[in-house]
Amino acid sequence: MAGQGLPLHVATLLTGLLECLGFAGVLFGWPSLVFVFKNEDYFKDLCGPDAGPIGNATGQADCKAQDERFSLIFTLGSFMNNFMTFPTGYIFDRFKTTVARLIAIFFYTTATLIIAFTSAGSAVLLFLAMPMLTIGGILFLITNLQLLYEKGISLRASFIFISVCSTWHVARTFLLMPRGHIPYPLPPNYSYGLCPGNGTTKEEKETAEHENRELQSKEFLSAKEETPGAGQKQELRSFWSYAFSRRFAWHLVWLSVIQLWHYLFIGTLNSLLTNMAGGDMARVSTYTNAFAFTQFGVLCAPWNGLLMDRLKQKYQKEARKTGSSTLAVALCSTVPSLALTSLLCLGFALCASVPILPLQYLTFILQVISRSFLYGSNAAFLTLAFPSEHFGKLFGLVMALSAVVSLLQFPIFTLIKGSLQNDPFYVNVMFMLAILLTFFHPFLVYRECRTWKESPSAIA
Repeated sequence: MAGQGLPLHVATLLTGLLECLGFAGVLFGWPSLVFVFKNEDYFKDLCGPDAGPIGNATGQADCKAQDERFSLIFTLGSFMNNFMTFPTGYIFDRFKTTVARLIAIFFYTTATLIIAFTSAGSAVLLFLAMPMLTIGGILFLITNLQLLYEKGISLRASFIFISVCSTWHVARTFLLMPRGHIPYPLPPNYSYGLCPGNGTTKEEKETAEHENRELQSKEFLSAKEETPGAGQKQELRSFWSYAFSRRFAWHLVWLSVIQLWHYLFIGTLNSLLTNMAGGDMARVSTYTNAFAFTQFGVLCAPWNGLLMDRLKQKYQKEARKTGSSTLAVALCSTVPSLALTSLLCLGFALCASVPILPLQYLTFILQVISRSFLYGSNAAFLTLAFPSEHFGKLFGLVMALSAVVSLLQFPIFTLIKGSLQNDPFYVNVMFMLAILLTFFHPFLVYRECRTWKESPSAIA
């Protein structure tokens, strides 16, 4: 890295962190949004005549339809958040950084303006705005929205401010981001941003891309050469052979079940807290704010990576002694992470199922840690368990299929509000049993690792 480009790289890193911290993850701020929307009487016409001033504050059954409407909006938003991973990834690959960011900025700015100028009479526009926010890609975290609302800052002012922040995103797109993809390995004097012309030429970029393809090819072949014969079998396998493999199928089950529980919890948190607090909206506000603060979860993100790195180093030392395959070593390092993610989610579900309000502080902590492990483990497993040339397609496929499963949250919520008479006990028990089923995934991966250690030629 040239000394002249160091300030630019530091600025890109710091503004990128700020962008992720302040403008990413609208879905995880949903309970705060619902609290504000109810205060603004969104969908209040769906409540019965005996309902209090804040939706279901005094009569849960009277505002069942209002809660279901909010649940449906969240279901659509969470579905789009995952399902659009594949097409947005294609846009990034095809049109590169600048175009992808401008499209994202257009979507989320349009959505924030729609929300800013909606009212109780036009609340149906939330069905358009919330999916657009998730499609936008540069999704924003609204964990402070309720805090600001209670200090007298209106919903409209908050979203107009977020919309104005689009100018900052546009400026960063042109000043601190590359126009296309960053080449690897980096060519000499590579630069980007406002004046990239004095840096990399087209020929240098093409040379770097060619070297990158050769490097990936060598890495792929060297890994396979450790197990003669097996490497040749893997090279002949198509994308669909991996997509229909048992390993991928169980990973899909693992991700879908845990993610569905997370989405159901977030989508129904306002209703859950209202029930536990007996309709005391001051207490609901306190716990909603506590949940919002935990969603930052910055310190949780590195734990899973550190765990996997330590385990990988340990298994690599053993592999040098025993002559085991590096492929087996890499896959073995994912087992504790997968199992720990399931265990964290089980603890999170257990705490959420106990109707004791103070216990929910622990629930919120377990939720954010479990979420960090879930998405980190998902990407890491797909990277290590399948060939790199199929990673993008497999990642998009697993996110899209898990998005389809996430649509179940709305009928489940309707079941709780209807037949179960607002008592989620039986649903929670069923989810805990389903989460126990997810432990089968790391168990199968562990068995594969044992098989590889005993017979390296069995790698598939």
